[in-house]
Amino acid sequence: MAQLFIISAPSGAGKTSLVSALTAQIPNLVKAVSHTTRQPRSGEIDGEDYFFISKETFEAINLSEGFLEQACVHGNLYGTSKEQVVHNLAKDTSVILEIDWQGAQLIKKNFPQAVSIFVLPPSLEELAVRLKARGSDSWEVIEKRLAAAESEMSHSVEYDYVIINEQFEVALERIKKIIQST
Repeated sequence: MAQLFIISAPSGAGKTSLVSALTAQIPNLVKAVSHTTRQPRSGEIDGEDYFFISKETFEAINLSEGFLEQACVHGNLYGTSKEQVVHNLAKDTSVILEIDWQGAQLIKKNFPQAVSIFVLPPSLEELAVRLKARGSDSWEVIEKRLAAAESEMSHSVEYDYVIINEQFEVALERIKKIIQST
């Protein structure tokens, strides 16, 4: 039976890498590609990483109730397509949402059966190292992400599972077990 999964984490905790590995290794699991108004990072592909759209297009989709959830994160808008998720679930394909805690709250309200997983970094210091290593954000942006991380992590108690991503392969195996057991 198809299931809806939610993965949230502060920026730099590894959720995107984990979701990529999960969808590559677990048959019948797809990532819902979110829409965003932010600019693509180097190497990101429109329609694969995100649907990169204008603020006006985002607002039009939102007004037509085309998003299951939407949130403003670090000054950019993000939303999950209702049509994309419903279509996949209807064809018995499980869906994983890579969203922030605000979106997760909305999804859990409308889909209480969704399984939620929060990924924590081993420490704020390690999170800073990872964000710097990305090489995609200015120091000012990294500082904003670190400032937001503590608040974001306080919401981990609202999730069904909490995984610490200290060693990628260990975190990946733990999440795979959760997904495969539901």
